Amino acid sequence: MKVGIEHNPAIEQLIEPMLNDLGFDLVVARMIGGARRTLQVMAEPRDRERIMTVEDCAEISHAVSAVLDVADPVPGRYSLEVSSPGLDRPLVRAADYERFAGEVARVEIEGEIGGRKRFKGRLAGLVGGRMVRMQLERGEELELPIERIRKARLEVTDEVIAAATRRARTAGRDSEEAGHGTGHGRRAAR
Repeated sequence: MKVGIEHNPAIEQLIEPMLNDLGFDLVVARMIGGARRTLQVMAEPRDRERIMTVEDCAEISHAVSAVLDVADPVPGRYSLEVSSPGLDRPLVRAADYERFAGEVARVEIEGEIGGRKRFKGRLAGLVGGRMVRMQLERGEELELPIERIRKARLEVTDEVIAAATRRARTAGRDSEEAGHGTGHGRRAAR
C-alpha cells in the first residue's frame, strides 16, 4: 500500500469556520499514512502572542471530531491528530511567505530552476502575489513560482528558538497571573 501525505482541502473547508469560531487559524489538514491513516490537523491561536496548549489541542480535537462525525468525509478508519505547526512550521498559503519574511526556510519545487529542486534561504516576501522571493545562503536572490512549490517549511534557527522562548515565558507569566498552569504540551490525539 502506498504511504504518503495528501493535503485535504475538502476537510479544511469543513473545519476552518469552526476553528475560526474557537479563536484558531487552520494551518493545514492532511491525511498521512497507508494502512494506518492519520488525519493531521495543524492549527494556531489567532492571537499570535498566545502559545498553543494541550488544552487547546484537546478542545480542537473534540470540535473537529464532532464536525467529521456528522459530515463523514473520510471513508474508513483513521486517527485524528491535532497539533500546533511547531517551530519548523509548514508554509502552505501565499500569506505565509509574507508573514514569515525575514525567516529562514527550506523550499522544494516541482521541476528544477538552475539545476536545483531544493533551496534554503531567507524569505523576502511575495512578488505580484505569485512569486516567492528568497535570499539564498550564498547571497543570491531567487524568485520561485508559488504554484511550483511542493513543500516548504521554516528552518529552526537560534532566532526562532529565542522568539519562541520569549513567547512561552510571557505566556507562562500571564497564565500564572490568571491562576492557571502553563500547559507546554504540543499534541492531542483521538
